[in-house]
Parts: sequence; structure tokens; C-alpha cells
Amino acid sequence: MNETTLPLNTCPIRQVISRFDDKWSLLVLYSIHSSEKGILRFNELRRQMPDCSQKMLSATLKRLEHSNLVHREVFPVVPPRVEYSLNPLSKSLMPTLLELIDWAQKHFNEVVEI
Repeated sequence: MNETTLPLNTCPIRQVISRFDDKWSLLVLYSIHSSEKGILRFNELRRQMPDCSQKMLSATLKRLEHSNLVHREVFPVVPPRVEYSLNPLSKSLMPTLLELIDWAQKHFNEVVEI
């Protein structure tokens, strides 16, 4: 290993990108950001992402919460009510994510050409 190569477990890029390198995490963050109040319940997210299974959405939300990218609030009511929102860390990611979305829309045809 040379001086400029970091071990995998200390590489900031790998460690951060791995938190949302799956198919759904960025879409969840964008959906919450785009919601009217910046807060969504689980079933509201499911309606916005109908091609994401309930199991996958649940796992994605847990991973994002564990990575400090989503705030989960549970209300002590029956039936239980759970709301998801962005926290300051994930809000700071949104300008970059919005630029990526803009880039993807502009270059979609070039990227998916076969």
C-alpha cells in the first residue's frame, strides 16, 4: 500500500457513499425532502415508491436512520404513528443530491444509450 492509498475501512469516500449506494436510499431522501411538510409516514413513502417492496423500504429507512441520515419519530398513540424527516446532516446533502438529479435528467439519454 502506498502513502496515498487509504485502507478500505478508513476511506471517507467509501464509508460515506456506502451509506446510500443502494437503489432506494437517495430516492427516500429526495421523497422526504420534496414532501410538503418535509415529513412522511411509512405508507406515504410506499405510495411514492410503489416499485419498492415494504420489506426493502423498511430496511432502507432503518439503514438511513442508523447512518444518521433520517430522523424517525414515534408517537405514543394506538395504532403507532411513525414519521420520517430529514435532519440537519441530510438537509446539507440535498443541494448536492438535487444537482445530481438535475445532471441525471440532462444526461439520461447519453447514459442509458445501448
